[in-house]
Amino acid sequence: MIFTEQLRHAQQQNNSLLCVGLDPEPSKFPGAWKGQSDRIYDFCAAIVDATKDLVCAFKPQIAYFAAHRAEDQLERLMAHMRRVAPQVPVILDAKRGDIGSTADQYAREAFVRYQADAVTLSPFMGFDTMEPFLKYPGKGVILLCRTSNPGGSDLQNLRLADVEGQPRVYEHIAKQAQGPWNTNGQMGLVVGATFPEEIARVRELAPTLPLLIPGVGAQGGDAVATVKAGLTTDASGAITGTIIVNSSRAVLYASSGDDFASAARRGAGNAGCVERGALTSRIADSTGRRWTVRPPESMAGVERPRRRIMLGCPHVRHVRVGRQPGAIFLAPSLPCPALMLPSCPAPLPMRPPTSLTRCDRRRWPSARRSRSGVPAPTI
Repeated sequence: MIFTEQLRHAQQQNNSLLCVGLDPEPSKFPGAWKGQSDRIYDFCAAIVDATKDLVCAFKPQIAYFAAHRAEDQLERLMAHMRRVAPQVPVILDAKRGDIGSTADQYAREAFVRYQADAVTLSPFMGFDTMEPFLKYPGKGVILLCRTSNPGGSDLQNLRLADVEGQPRVYEHIAKQAQGPWNTNGQMGLVVGATFPEEIARVRELAPTLPLLIPGVGAQGGDAVATVKAGLTTDASGAITGTIIVNSSRAVLYASSGDDFASAARRGAGNAGCVERGALTSRIADSTGRRWTVRPPESMAGVERPRRRIMLGCPHVRHVRVGRQPGAIFLAPSLPCPALMLPSCPAPLPMRPPTSLTRCDRRRWPSARRSRSGVPAPTI
């Protein structure tokens, strides 16, 4: 399966936009493992086992393994991920960028030695540094475009006087990646979450490429703003440009105790919940509705929902409607996987009532109810 198809499948199956970055730092390991570099595999494998059904990708950063002479542990980890989570693509975060035979060897390292599904590259030295990677059928190539570090503006924000329209460097990279560079159809871009307005600009220039977005959480990125800026949908709510939202430290080091794996699962679940809420809000915006969307845990202390409603799209399961003073919000109890993917089989236009608080069978006859009180889909 090619990278983009595998990504879509994982997003649909796990109902997630979350990528867990595997950046193991032994000094932060829990309990008796603290400081032990020979436990890198054990630590990362435990994280993978705990989160494999909550993510759309894993992203091991090769430097964290190489610095501790743990490349053999990375090989074991890659094999472990293929065995326990074959549906989840693995992005090797290497940021390679060289020419000639050196680039050939880097490509072999990523796709033969480690058998990654995709790799991150630096485009600074031009297209010929990417060609060896693009020769591997179905493998993803994700280019640095607008990074989240403060020094990224030193070069990426400069304008190119010799290019028509004088685009900024990151804009030129996005346009080239959407067009002539994408020879195998598996190219993506890295865009930092700390610049939502620039995520939106990259999406405008590269409307169909997957965007890998680090910087959420520890680096100050806003998950909701990220989803709204980078994820695009059509008038029916079907996604036309997907995103991969990376989180590392918030998941890996959610606990310093022996419960680190279960804490990582909770962290991944909470991150995914925020993203799904933002996704629902983004779909609402694209279809002309204004909803306040919050994750399920924000239902605490709120009046229990009195009714469940069925949106006019047959792929939406149902949403819980709750009320607080001055606010109406939706908490997706079963977020619709089909709405998260461009491959959604022709979703029908959504037909919500004008007032959610007055939604009932008289105003919306298609919202049939089953004996359990959950509306049955009308397809």
